[in-house]
Amino acid sequence: MKRYNFTIILSGLLLAFLPLAAQKGMQKPPNTGASFLLVNPDARSSGMGDATTGLSPDPNSLFSNAAKIVFAGDWGVSASYSPWMWELNNNQSNMAYVSAYKNWRNREGIGISMKYFNYGQVTFRDDNGTVLQDYNPREFAVDAAYARKLGEHMSLAISVRYVRSQLGQGSFNGLQQKPASAVAGDIGYYYQNSVDKLDFGNRYSFGISLTNIGSKLQYTDDNTRRSFLPMNLRIGGGYTFVHTNEHEFTIALDINKLLVPTPPLYALDSNGIETNQILKGKDPNRGVVDAIFSSFGDAPGGFSEELREFTVGAGVEYTYRQAFFARTGYFYEHPNKGYRQHFSAGLGVRFSNLQLDVAYLLPTDGSLRQRRTLKFSLVYNINGNNSR
Repeated sequence: MKRYNFTIILSGLLLAFLPLAAQKGMQKPPNTGASFLLVNPDARSSGMGDATTGLSPDPNSLFSNAAKIVFAGDWGVSASYSPWMWELNNNQSNMAYVSAYKNWRNREGIGISMKYFNYGQVTFRDDNGTVLQDYNPREFAVDAAYARKLGEHMSLAISVRYVRSQLGQGSFNGLQQKPASAVAGDIGYYYQNSVDKLDFGNRYSFGISLTNIGSKLQYTDDNTRRSFLPMNLRIGGGYTFVHTNEHEFTIALDINKLLVPTPPLYALDSNGIETNQILKGKDPNRGVVDAIFSSFGDAPGGFSEELREFTVGAGVEYTYRQAFFARTGYFYEHPNKGYRQHFSAGLGVRFSNLQLDVAYLLPTDGSLRQRRTLKFSLVYNINGNNSR
């Protein structure tokens, strides 16, 4: 039976946060397809440890919580780019993201966005090292969102998404590989207000979103082998203080939890190979709705293992005269559950309605996250909140 050499493509999948690695002991991270959907394209929030919810709204809010766009201004567009894993793949891998929104009557708005991931050229080989083919794996998603204010300070949004994941082709272990497609949706709630604490007019906000809730991906001709989308729960908030004409500080925090099955603990045969017999945990082959609700209590290690499946991102932003920005943050994921851990730093500059942001991500020692990463975002926002 021929086997393909997936060295490069698996590296790319790890960079897209595919949680198939970093297994410590008997605990395993949840498995998903199209994990590129979890990658934050926005350089501003990336510089703050991927804490996106509590930041003031802009076009990139469509990624984490589309309910924010009705507070962003009249209209806006953004474009983001990252030379993904440039140290490892000779700049062949990259991520691109574009988004736009338009509001009406200061009460409702729509938004659209597209994310594209290119993993560069992958060489498929058999057991003897013979080149079988070259392939260019890539993935993309197209979104549309509708948001509406529920009052002066809160809003709600729904989004629909088409996902296309093309990671390989040809025969592998007797299965025919093929591109996979899925349809998903998001729902988001957002609240922002101001309060006079320490000084005057300090902004605070919080939100909750459910993202990538949708059909499964089928990468082979076997109907029984399907992958969940990275269905995700995000809860976050932020607080802006000092808030003078010259200086401003914002702190933000996001907590995430994948709403997919935790792999159970299987019995081993005499050769140490896993069998189909489940010793602890639940069968991961279940429906989407069942997976969402059971994802909070299906870990074979119990409550302590469930807690390890939460990720935390936090950061701080300093603003000088609403024109210059400096940011830093940290993202944490437990070593047993994916081991994505990195420090981040970012800078930004604004000229009138145009803002340029740059983020630099530096993984901690031992982390399975991608190599050092740069992200760039260019945002044009009309009548936006000056507290961005």
